[in-house]
Amino acid sequence: MRNIKYILLLVAFIFVSIPINLSAQSVHNISSDVTASKATSSEVSADATIKVEVDKVQHGNDPTSEVQSMDDTFANFLESTGFAQISWGILLMLVIACILLYLAIVKKFEPLLLLPIAFGMLLSNIPGGDLYNPDIFAGGKVHWDMFRNSAGLFYYLYLGVKLEIYPCLIFVGVGAMTDFGPMLANPKSLLLGAAAQLGVIFAFLSAVGLGFAFPEAASIGIIGGADGPTAIFLTSKLAPELLGPIAIAAYSYMALVPVIQPPIMRLLTTKKERGIRMKQLRKVSKKEKIIFPIFASVFISLLLPASTPLIGCLMLGNLMKESGVVERISKTVQNELMNIVTIFLGLTVGATATASSFLNIQTIEIMIIGVFAFGFGSAGGVLLAKFMNLFLKEKMNPLIGSAGVSAVPMAARVSQVVGQETDSGNFLLMHAMGPNVAGVIGSAVAAGLMLTILG
Repeated sequence: MRNIKYILLLVAFIFVSIPINLSAQSVHNISSDVTASKATSSEVSADATIKVEVDKVQHGNDPTSEVQSMDDTFANFLESTGFAQISWGILLMLVIACILLYLAIVKKFEPLLLLPIAFGMLLSNIPGGDLYNPDIFAGGKVHWDMFRNSAGLFYYLYLGVKLEIYPCLIFVGVGAMTDFGPMLANPKSLLLGAAAQLGVIFAFLSAVGLGFAFPEAASIGIIGGADGPTAIFLTSKLAPELLGPIAIAAYSYMALVPVIQPPIMRLLTTKKERGIRMKQLRKVSKKEKIIFPIFASVFISLLLPASTPLIGCLMLGNLMKESGVVERISKTVQNELMNIVTIFLGLTVGATATASSFLNIQTIEIMIIGVFAFGFGSAGGVLLAKFMNLFLKEKMNPLIGSAGVSAVPMAARVSQVVGQETDSGNFLLMHAMGPNVAGVIGSAVAAGLMLTILG
């Protein structure tokens, strides 16, 4: 028994001594790690001290490095501003935009149209603003891969132009604000509206003479009708790569009707002709006004199916107005819808006038053709009215012929203003509205004809 006790005590001693040895070894290891860590920290601290001393030796105690860093930051800021990126082309476009704003605000030349166009032009030419990039719509197509990665506000709004949404909506609004009564009361005004398409023919032939292809020439030609929505609609289908300059030309000249037309009207008429007073038009019945948009939609669409989107939207808006059964919708189309689309359309059309895409020979040619076409369209209506007076017992004032271009109601107002310069009691507005609305139909028909032949 005594031997067994000794053996058990020996075994217990062995088991107790093993943890003690392990603990001692752990303590020794930990102590070694701590010593090594202190040594490493001392080395790092020494290295940092040496680096600081080296910096002091290199730069001295004068903090010029901080000043240099501030100079670099300020230089980078200056380089990132638009002032550092401005060029003569951008500067010229900004000046043009400011001139258009002056005409819209001070001279009140169609401010509803000219002001958003001019401001869109101003914003798109701010260097670094990236509100509009022509490369996304290069070649007349929407490059969706670039669109998804870098599209801004104007890119999305411009889709309404590119996809022909705005022209049709504008025509609904124009129809809802148009009274075809003066045209129905004086059917001869249809001829004046047709004569104003002389500008379309002139522009088409001029563009062909300058080397433009027939589809491109047709798109340029429609500028002569002074109808912005129709110009956008036709160009989107025939020559989408020219959409920017053609839209700018069409809408700019529409807005500048009070500047372009009066000199031509005075040149082609005598004071006696400008003083001709016309009899009051007959009253057109409501039944006539309701039947006309339905009949015109069916007849013109069957004759020229390509013109159906424009003619259909125009007559839809007019039927809403004349029927009297959807007054709330009619007022919405005339006001809220028309105003919103005009803002979007004006801004995006102006935004296309960037220095890179606008200041080139092709665009300059289009602008020059456009202004002459507009002049020929205005002259065509005046000259036809003078010719018709040779055979009419009741003479018409030739000034209303200039309203045959489809800038509604701007051209009709110009006829009224120029007429009252000679005779302040002469009221030509309602007489001029006949050729004016006839010109809207005429330009849509001309676009449908070109699209049918060349599309």
